[in-house]
Amino acid sequence: MTVTAYNATISEKSIDIVEGGRKPRKGRIAFNLDQNLEFSIEALRSYAFARWETVIYDAMVVSASIEFSDLSVKRPSRGWARRITLRIPVHDPLRWSDPLVSNALHDALGFLTGDFWTLEFVQRSKSVAAPIQECLPFPRPTEAVIAYSEGMDSLAVAGLAGKTLGDKLVRVRVGSKAADKTTIDGQPQPFARVPYRFKKIKTSNRESSARTRGFKFALISGLAAYLADARQILVPESGQGSIGPALVTVSHAYPDYRNHPLFTKRMARFLAALLKNPVEFVFPRLWNTKGETLREFTTLPESETWKTTRSCWRDVRWSALDHKHLQCGICAACMLRRMSVHAAGLREEDGIYICTDLRAPSLDAAIHPDFTRNSRAFEQYAIAGTLHLDHMADMAGANARPAVQRHAILTGMALGISTADAEDKIIGMLERHAAEWSNFLDGLGENSFIRKWTRASQ
Repeated sequence: MTVTAYNATISEKSIDIVEGGRKPRKGRIAFNLDQNLEFSIEALRSYAFARWETVIYDAMVVSASIEFSDLSVKRPSRGWARRITLRIPVHDPLRWSDPLVSNALHDALGFLTGDFWTLEFVQRSKSVAAPIQECLPFPRPTEAVIAYSEGMDSLAVAGLAGKTLGDKLVRVRVGSKAADKTTIDGQPQPFARVPYRFKKIKTSNRESSARTRGFKFALISGLAAYLADARQILVPESGQGSIGPALVTVSHAYPDYRNHPLFTKRMARFLAALLKNPVEFVFPRLWNTKGETLREFTTLPESETWKTTRSCWRDVRWSALDHKHLQCGICAACMLRRMSVHAAGLREEDGIYICTDLRAPSLDAAIHPDFTRNSRAFEQYAIAGTLHLDHMADMAGANARPAVQRHAILTGMALGISTADAEDKIIGMLERHAAEWSNFLDGLGENSFIRKWTRASQ
């Protein structure tokens, strides 16, 4: 079903999350918890080391239901917003339907995705048994948790924060790396893996914007902070990864707030209402560039580990060579990584990117000759990645100052700082980004195809 508003078509879907043996209501899409969602007993146990509360399990079901809906409902070809109605079974529907919880949840979710959500909570037909708990050697007290993936930012910021916090900092795995273990040297590890995954879901015609990943990671981190009695959640993204996507939008796309204080402020309000426990999202590198963070990290004893990280957004279907999953080397995330490595005065080993030579005169010449998925779509993705960094550099200029000032007002309110302070910090970060981008382009040489796509060629 679709409706038309403001001369734009809005996709409209109703989805029932059902338990095994039950059917959805007529005209509703079904997401079967037993058939379509798989919980890892070992990973789930790593969230039950201290105590087990059914609200933890319900929150993960809510997260998975929202993610499934986000993937299943395509955005309109003209416009952005969708209207999604969800009915979710939980152990305590009164808790989830409480206006303080429900309003905060809808506010965070709608702000993050740019969609119109309606979530209804109903009673589960069967309670879920608590996982068998183990006695984990968990540090007390814990001051902060950090969302930890295979990315460069999370590795570097965890290392830098660990210098001060030591074992009072707990890492919460939010990535999908297959090698992650729930035990290390025979010792159980808390928060070792996202405890659920989808199964038996068609992958064709999926919605690719995936804005709800920000909700999933923030919620998982919030649950870990609650269980660890931590009051802070460290967000590892640099200013380029946090503020940049909200300032520099693509075509008709809604601004990307997945790692922005305006979203995490709303998530903190929701988590406090649901868990009756206040938590604060903290951005230790918000006013730094990724290159500055990497440069500082390389002063630590474990500095060489940055080379093992991944930054690429593209999965193995689109970024594989000889059956090996590489980084594409040309999406916005890869370009930011390569620029940051250059800014930190470092270099990467050969053989980690599909797009091997950014100095080449054309994209075709830059790509490894054995790569078979080169296409017009790949080129458009590459152009978008380059222009994102180029346009972010433009935001440091005087012409963009009104937009930056408007953003500073809202960001300052979210962080509890003055507008003037927020504006100065945002401009400073953007100016350093612009300088790093300019130096990176200069290093590629006059004949680079990257330069031909940017304002540097004009």
